[in-house]
Amino acid sequence: MAEAAAGTNKTPPRPPNLLGRHDFPEISGRIASVVLQGRLPRYFWTAFFLFFLLVLLFLYSITYLIAVGVGAYGINIPVAWGTMISSFVWWIGIGHAGTLISAVLLLLRQPWRASINRFAEAMTLFAVAMAGLYPILHLGRPWFFYWLLPLPDTHMRWPQWRSPLVWDFAAIATYATVSLLFWYMGLLPDLAILRDRARSRAAQIFYGLLAMGWRGSAYHWARYESVYYLMAALATPLVVSVHSIVSLDFTFAIVPGYHSTIFPPYFVAGALLSGFAMVLTIAIPLRWAFSVEDLITLKHMDNAAKLMIASGMVVAYGYVSEAFFAWYSGEAYERTMMVERAIGPYAWMFWAMLVCNCGVLQLLWLRAVRRNMPVLFIVAVIINVGMWLERYVIVVSGPSRDFLPSAWDEQSLTWLDYGILFGSLGTFFALVFLFIRILPAITIFEVEELAEEGKGS
Repeated sequence: MAEAAAGTNKTPPRPPNLLGRHDFPEISGRIASVVLQGRLPRYFWTAFFLFFLLVLLFLYSITYLIAVGVGAYGINIPVAWGTMISSFVWWIGIGHAGTLISAVLLLLRQPWRASINRFAEAMTLFAVAMAGLYPILHLGRPWFFYWLLPLPDTHMRWPQWRSPLVWDFAAIATYATVSLLFWYMGLLPDLAILRDRARSRAAQIFYGLLAMGWRGSAYHWARYESVYYLMAALATPLVVSVHSIVSLDFTFAIVPGYHSTIFPPYFVAGALLSGFAMVLTIAIPLRWAFSVEDLITLKHMDNAAKLMIASGMVVAYGYVSEAFFAWYSGEAYERTMMVERAIGPYAWMFWAMLVCNCGVLQLLWLRAVRRNMPVLFIVAVIINVGMWLERYVIVVSGPSRDFLPSAWDEQSLTWLDYGILFGSLGTFFALVFLFIRILPAITIFEVEELAEEGKGS
């Protein structure tokens, strides 16, 4: 009877890291064939063409902005920060999941990262590239962006270290450099595989130069693992530090809705939530389009969804904490700002943000939702939208309702705001498509290690 009761209370078995049995030639052949043989579905190029149209929109919007000036998009006084800074914070957050999957999970010896870390790392690089453009475009005179560098006194000036622009420049530069080196380091063994399997001389030369003489010897592997783990340890603090610096852009300003000590952990949790949502947004179509459901399994989707729950609940706590301390502080300006968020001109964004980031998030508690790919994809897209709304509400609602009611004003979005936002999205996904075509989107050697250790059985 006890055995029967124990049997009925058993939880469903966890899905494996890999499905089925795989050998080295089969794994390397399947993954490398996408790059070397161009085995791409027809709709791959159709989708790429549609995103490329958004790239053209992005280029046109940037050209128009530089020619006309920042007054062409919807900023005013007192709302001097608008969609540019909102999108900047959002893009930086999206890049955080790639660093967490690549570095933190590597240090924690989590084998399920192997199938998704490569495109997550690439996603980080492309998201940081998009984020880095926004502060430069927001400068008004973007051709002088190099003034943010700590140059010597040749120009008779030093950067203003109290300016958030200087902090952002340092944070983005550090994050992009470490992420690029870590990503390229992980590519070396796979580049050597592509070099050895390539049939055309041009491909052999191209991947051979990128592989930097990798032979796969015991000496190479020993040095590789030491450096790879060292770089992972170096990249791990960036998960916390970079977005904390971005949050300090707001915290140091004595503006209602900005001046809050909850912002650093609150922003980091929001970054992880939006980052993992974007990982799922890319991973679910990728595993379907290239029939790699046995390599990117339900376990990867399930674990990513669980991490979204963890970070999302911290974000929800941040919402509650922000509202509570606005009331508890007794400051009339903070209380007015929170009331205006709920019933003011941006109320629909505020409530949509709560529905997307808190309401829809609760669906991920259900195992059936976490393992239903179409539903999980929709949830991930909704959370991405909700996280952008959250950034916009934070950035705009404070200045629009600051200390003087006579100075209150709302931001009026123009076509340029939408053009740069959707153009950056199109550019991001176009870069992802090119990455999938040129480099292996799944890490070959790490998946081979999983197959050899029998973790896919």
